[in-house]
Amino acid sequence: MILRDVHHILISRVDAIGDVILTLPICGIIKAYYPNCKISFLGRSYTREVVLLSEHVNEFIDYDEWHSISDKDAANFLKLKKIDTIIHVYPKRRIAFIALLSSIKHRIGTTNRIYHWLTCNRLVLLSRKRSDLHEALLNSKLLKGLNIPFKKNENLSDYYGFSNVPILNEAYESLLSKDKFNLIIHPKSRGHGKEWSLENYSKLIQQIDKSRFKIFISGSLTEKTLLKTWIDQHQGTVTDLTGLFNLNQFIAFISRSNGLLATGTGPLHIAAALGIHALGLFPSTRPIHAGRWAPKGKKAEYLDCINSDMDSIETTTVISRIYNWV
Repeated sequence: MILRDVHHILISRVDAIGDVILTLPICGIIKAYYPNCKISFLGRSYTREVVLLSEHVNEFIDYDEWHSISDKDAANFLKLKKIDTIIHVYPKRRIAFIALLSSIKHRIGTTNRIYHWLTCNRLVLLSRKRSDLHEALLNSKLLKGLNIPFKKNENLSDYYGFSNVPILNEAYESLLSKDKFNLIIHPKSRGHGKEWSLENYSKLIQQIDKSRFKIFISGSLTEKTLLKTWIDQHQGTVTDLTGLFNLNQFIAFISRSNGLLATGTGPLHIAAALGIHALGLFPSTRPIHAGRWAPKGKKAEYLDCINSDMDSIETTTVISRIYNWV
């Protein structure tokens, strides 16, 4: 039975973009059970544009702004928001004690954090470290604290609710081909995961049918410097997008493209959630393997390597998967 006194829920996930995207489906599930509740999302400032893609999130609260205020002031802020429920998706000691201090009625956390036994009153048995479940499913397990049943076979991509996609600037729109498949390659991962080598990406660029595909290389401003020499080797065969977009326009560009290839990065999860073709390349090493972090989307898929050797993923295999998209 659903809780009758739940009206404003705060989802707390103050880490990276990919992690946040795999958390957003729980907002859609909550709205299915609590259609009249307000959902706020506590996250890092750089994830704002991603969070607000979802129609299920009513407000974004910037955790980075809390660095300059006291716990008491943060607690008073939450009191003013009249939040009655918090779900600690990404456990953080300070946030747990602020939620307690603000007298939030339902405080949902996991049993494997000692400080949750002191700060939460609705505990869910959940250990990410030992679990074989996908990250998005692990997040949805926390909804037991709202008396929402856990469904292992839930199609979580149905719950993103990404209806607030920004409009792409006309200058960027003109880069897209009208008669070819627009493929984004995002080769770097900001050091957050194992990467397929640039040599393999080069082989792919050389071998793929340019009459059918227009290839874009994306990356951050920092990655632009790292990739410059490599991109120059492919001048005339790829379009360099590195360092070009803010996150808002990068999301818009991905939404207007046809497919994206990357390792387990934020852009891969953005593409999957937006419903375009998304192919992720993953190591077989726990806990960063595809079983835990594969992209979730209607057109999302992955390839994993042998014995954690990313370059054991054959270029021809990747090209074959991409050709199946056309």
